[in-house]
Amino acid sequence: MATAMTSVDTAPFTLRRAGGELAEAAGVLERDLERADLAAVLAGANRTVARKKASDAFDGMTGAPDDWYVFNAGDNDTTDWYPQGVSCASDAGLDVRAFAVSWYWKPEEGERGARISLLDLTTLKYRHVLLVLPTPDGSFRPIDIHAGGIAWYGGHLYVADTTRGLRVFAMDRMLDMRTGRDDVGDETKIGRHGGALHAYGYRYVLPQIGSWQVVTPGPRFSFAAVDRCGDGDLLISGEYTDGPDGAPGRVARWPLAADGTLAADGSGTATAADAFSLPGHRIQGALSHEGRWYCSQSAGSGGNGTLIVARPGEEPESRSYPVGPEDLTCWGEQKTLWSVTEFKGRRALFCVRY
Repeated sequence: MATAMTSVDTAPFTLRRAGGELAEAAGVLERDLERADLAAVLAGANRTVARKKASDAFDGMTGAPDDWYVFNAGDNDTTDWYPQGVSCASDAGLDVRAFAVSWYWKPEEGERGARISLLDLTTLKYRHVLLVLPTPDGSFRPIDIHAGGIAWYGGHLYVADTTRGLRVFAMDRMLDMRTGRDDVGDETKIGRHGGALHAYGYRYVLPQIGSWQVVTPGPRFSFAAVDRCGDGDLLISGEYTDGPDGAPGRVARWPLAADGTLAADGSGTATAADAFSLPGHRIQGALSHEGRWYCSQSAGSGGNGTLIVARPGEEPESRSYPVGPEDLTCWGEQKTLWSVTEFKGRRALFCVRY
C-alpha cells in the first residue's frame, strides 16, 4: 500500500562536479571523428517502432494507455539489452517529437555497457547510440552501468549511475564512426585498435564529458527526471528499494542553471533543494509536475505495475499501470506522462494522461 511522502534530510544528496578531464578526452576523439547533431542521427535512423501494436505489456491494465510504440522484433525479444530510462525533447526544451531511451547490457559475459535509443515519433524511426567513456589516449571503452534513469535538459543528458551519482553527456557531441571511411568498423571491437576506432558496429557514439558524484556514499541514483513547472527548473533523482524490510527510498531535486548544468557554488558543490520519502518500495521512476508527484512502481515480470500520484503529506492515489514500468518523463504541452516497459516481448514506450 502506498504511503504519504514526507520531507527528509537533503544533506546525503550533496553532489560535487567531477570528471573534468573527460571533456578534454572527448575533444581528442574529435580529431578523428566528426560531430553529428540530433537532426542528423534521427534523419538516418535505421529501426522502426510500431504504433499501437498489440503488446502483452498492457495485459491486466485497466483500460489502455493513451498512446504507445512497440520496439522492433529484435529489440523487443532480446535478452541481452533491457530498456530502463526515458526522457523527451520537451524536457530538453526542444520543439521536436523526439525521445531518448536508455538500455543496459544484461549478460555477465562480454560486457557492452549502456546505450540510448533516439526515437522520432513523427517518422517512427529510431537508432541506438553507444555511450562511451573517452580516454586521454584518444580511445574509449564501454560504460558498465545500469543506466536506470536519464534526464535530457538543454544540451545535457544526465544518466543515473547507481552508487556514484550522475554521469553527464553532451547531446551535441555525438560522434560519427563512419568519418572518413565506408564502414563503421569491427562489430567485435571497442576503442582504438591498430590506429582505427571501433564501437561494436554502432554508427554513433556519445562520449561522457563529466559527472556529479555524491560527497558522502550512501544514496542511490536509480532514475532521473526534469521538472520545468516552477520558478526554476529542477533535476530529479531517487532510490529504488526492493523491500519489504526497511524504509522506502528517497527522491531529491536539484536546481538547474541556465547552461544546463546543476547550480553549484564556487567549489563545484550542488546542494539539493529538497528531498522526500517515496510512497513505496520498487519505485522505478519518479517526477514532480505542477505540484504533484508521479511514481512508477513495478511488480516484476509477473504482475502489473502501479502509477502512484501523490502530494507530500497527503494520502496517495494508485492507478493501474502496465507490466514492468520504468523511468518517467513528462510532455508538458500534451499533458502526457511517458514511461517504458522493460521485459522481453513486452517492450513499449507509452503514455497516459495526467
